[in-house]
Amino acid sequence: MKTLFTLAMTTTMTAAAAAANFQTDSFTTNEGKAITITAIKHSSLRIQYDGLEIQVDPVGKGVAPETDYSLFPKADIILVTHEHFDHFDRDAIAALTKDGTQVIANPAVRGMLASGIAMTNGESRAVANGVSIAAVPAYNTTPGREKFHPKGRDNGYVLTLGGFSIYIAGDTEDIPEMSLLRDIDVAFLPCNQPYTMTPGQASKAALAIRPKVLFPYHCSETPVARVAELLAGEEIDVRIRDYR
Repeated sequence: MKTLFTLAMTTTMTAAAAAANFQTDSFTTNEGKAITITAIKHSSLRIQYDGLEIQVDPVGKGVAPETDYSLFPKADIILVTHEHFDHFDRDAIAALTKDGTQVIANPAVRGMLASGIAMTNGESRAVANGVSIAAVPAYNTTPGREKFHPKGRDNGYVLTLGGFSIYIAGDTEDIPEMSLLRDIDVAFLPCNQPYTMTPGQASKAALAIRPKVLFPYHCSETPVARVAELLAGEEIDVRIRDYR
């Protein structure tokens, strides 16, 4: 049965988040545990759950505005989808790393770091009490664009936190494998062609996945409000945050 949870927007932020005026969204699992998701920028987000700090694709200087990750708490888990500059930043990872930090990435990034944990499409693993991660495909399908994100190289992730599921798609188009995803509570879908999806593709992907909440991200200048328009009446809560 799909996880029941409470949806709420919160203005509670850490000092780092407040300084940058980051937007946060809070959720509560059916076990009563809080999940807070902070929109940092582009493909970078922070997830807090049950005392754990999780950072996704942290990038400092490579994507404007510059983000000072030394202001954030050290991470327990860092997820990297692939090796492009707007997803993989050695300095940001170093700033967030402490003893025991688990850096999970696709094999290419694991090789570049010479440390961490490599996960390939289809692999899953438990990373903490009640927390598991599954690596899922992320790739381009439009003819002439396959070179940006070839099939089998990069990861998306399904992060499960005490039964609450978050799909972080990475850089991908609306691929057939999305129809295999089940019981997704929150989904992050990229929306900027030619590298990822158009608003039409993102809305098609959302209809295949049927998350309760959808965050279009990795947007650049794409008019992502169009995604909400295309999904009007579909019982998917589309939330537009600052993921340019």
